[in-house]
Amino acid sequence: MNDMLPPARPLRLGTRASPLAMAQARLTAQALCAAHGWDANRIEIVPVTASGDKILDRPLADIGGKALWTKELDHWLHEGHVDASVHSMKDVETIRPETLHIAAMLPRADVRDTLVGAPSVAALARGARLGTSSPRRAAQIRRLRPDVTPVLFRGNVATRLAKLEAGEADATLLATAGLERLDQTQVGTPVPITQMLPAPSQGAIGIEILAGNDAIAALVGAINDRDTSDCVHAERAVLAGLGGTCHSPIAALGTIEEIGHIRLRAEILSPDGMEHIADTRLIDRHDRQAAFALGRELLAAASPALRALFTP
Repeated sequence: MNDMLPPARPLRLGTRASPLAMAQARLTAQALCAAHGWDANRIEIVPVTASGDKILDRPLADIGGKALWTKELDHWLHEGHVDASVHSMKDVETIRPETLHIAAMLPRADVRDTLVGAPSVAALARGARLGTSSPRRAAQIRRLRPDVTPVLFRGNVATRLAKLEAGEADATLLATAGLERLDQTQVGTPVPITQMLPAPSQGAIGIEILAGNDAIAALVGAINDRDTSDCVHAERAVLAGLGGTCHSPIAALGTIEEIGHIRLRAEILSPDGMEHIADTRLIDRHDRQAAFALGRELLAAASPALRALFTP
């Protein structure tokens, strides 16, 4: 491929400054170098400390939601300080500015959650405290083990593991993909998807650029994994149908089951896990409207109290 960047400078990848985000940016840089035959110095990784990494004592939903992970990177992209932003797709708001475009996703990693502190959900001690900041994980654990009490855990992987070691909780749940990228899979045991369906987009890394920048789109598009992209966009369409927020316990997972089709599973839960609405559909790969409709139908089947969680 022809080099589409000015020869005087490298491609600039913006990323959050956390260890996991930096590892994901390095994976993206490696994929780009492999795709284009570049030396490593053709890419510069530009870290920014996101607001979500600064405020750790309150639930994310109480301080601005997922925008706290993206707003600084969005600003740098709009201002031209970076050419592309690397995101954990599960941290990207469902509705993005029209000025931005998700140009590629890397092949998806393990989508499961990993339980740290016990070999299985069933093995958790009666009355155990489970550290998490995720409404989905808290609701799913309460559904499986009503005796377990969720306690607030925020921060990067090292921070959460340190809190666990300090006795602030008896166990915690972390994304298996993140542990893999940090070479820390030995710390816990993955939970089967049949027990805990993951968050929409979990395990996926996305690369976002300015809409209309065809040169950068061509460079970044060369590393797009179509299966991951189609499944993640279907999961995000479910989110759009639900109108969910960070307060809303939502899980969704798309998998390529047949040529041209995605098996799409989704569920919503009450915070205490007592109400659980789930469904599965086989949809065409690019039928975002069918995925959106699945979200709407889950809401229609829910009680008024559960539906109220999804009302803006």
